[in-house]
Amino acid sequence: MSYVIQGIQHMGIAVSDMDASLRLYRKLFGLDVPFFDAVAAAPLMDSHCKGETIVKRASMVLNHQGGCAVEVISPTSFKPKGPVFELRQGDLGIGSTMVKTPDIRKMHEHALKILPKTCDQEMVMDPLGRLTFYLRDFDGNLFQILESDNWFTSNGHPSGGVLGGSIGVSDMENALKLYKHKLGYDQVLYDTKGVFDDWAHLPGGDQNYHRVLLTQSNPGTGGFSSIMGRTYIELIVALDRKGRFIFEDRIWADTGIAHLGFDVRGMKELGEELKKEGFGFRCDTDDALSMGDHTSVHCTYIDDPDECWLELIEVHKIPILEKLGVFMDVQKRAPSKPLPKWMLFALKFNRIKD
Repeated sequence: MSYVIQGIQHMGIAVSDMDASLRLYRKLFGLDVPFFDAVAAAPLMDSHCKGETIVKRASMVLNHQGGCAVEVISPTSFKPKGPVFELRQGDLGIGSTMVKTPDIRKMHEHALKILPKTCDQEMVMDPLGRLTFYLRDFDGNLFQILESDNWFTSNGHPSGGVLGGSIGVSDMENALKLYKHKLGYDQVLYDTKGVFDDWAHLPGGDQNYHRVLLTQSNPGTGGFSSIMGRTYIELIVALDRKGRFIFEDRIWADTGIAHLGFDVRGMKELGEELKKEGFGFRCDTDDALSMGDHTSVHCTYIDDPDECWLELIEVHKIPILEKLGVFMDVQKRAPSKPLPKWMLFALKFNRIKD
C-alpha cells in the first residue's frame, strides 16, 4: 500500500487553562464535538521537551458544520509559560490558525461580543481580496478568520473549524520542498512580496514579507474529508529581519500553537519517503497509541527545515456514537473511501452543550 496524505487533520494549540479554553472554543468557534479528552504522560514528546517526559491533558474537538479539528493541550506536570519575546509575522513556526466561517460579517459581530478587547475592530483585505480579521484567545494565540463556501452541514453557528495555518520559515525554497512537494500542498494561490495592508495592525506588520499561500490540487477523499474540507498553508519569510523560533527557550505544551497535524494512511511508506528527503520521523509510536478509552492512532512527528513541529496521524479507531458504543475501525477501509454520511451526521449527537 502506498501512502496517502488526506490533508490537515487538526491544529494543536497549547493553553494555560484547559477548561476555560475549551468553553471559549465551543462558544467562539463551535468546536463542541469531542473525540477524546484524557490526561496521560507524553513520552513521545521527550525530544520536544528537553528529554523530559511531561504529563498533559489533551482534548480533540471538532465543529460538525465543517473544518478541521483542534487538539487543545495543557500540561499538568508543570506550569506552562508564554513566548519569551513578542511574536511577529514570519517568526519561525506556526504563527496563526485559520478558521472558516460561512459569513465573515456575522462572525465578526459574534467574535467582537465574546472577545471585545482581543478581536480586530475592523476587517481588512488579504492578498486575494478577501475580507478577513484576526483575534487572540486567552493565551494570546492568533487566529485568522476567513469566509468559506465549503461546508458539511449547518447548525446555525457563525463559525466553522480550522481552515489551515500560517507558518514562518527562513528560506522559502527549502520550505516548499517539504510542504509543496512532499506533503501535497502543490497548488500556489499567491506568491507575493512586499508590505501588506492586512498585517498593518499586527506586530511587525510594517515590514517586508514573502508570502506563499498553498492548497492541495487533489485533496484527500477518505475518512472525514467531507467534514474537514479543503485546507490551506501560508508560508511566510520575514525579509527585513531574521525570524526567531516561536518556541525559543520553551518546550512543546508551553502556551502557543504547538503543532500542525496531517491525516495520513500508509505511515511506514510515508516515513521511508520522507527519510530519503531528510525529513525522517523525529519520534514514532511505532503502532497504535491509545487516546482515551475509545480512540487509537499511530502518531509520528517530523520537523520542517526550521524545526516547526508537524504531526502525522494514521487513525485506527474512533468513536462515532460513543453513547451507544458505535466505533469505527478505520484501518479496514480503503484510504480513498469516505465514511458513510449517516456516520458523519451521527457525530452531532456527541455535541457538548454549555
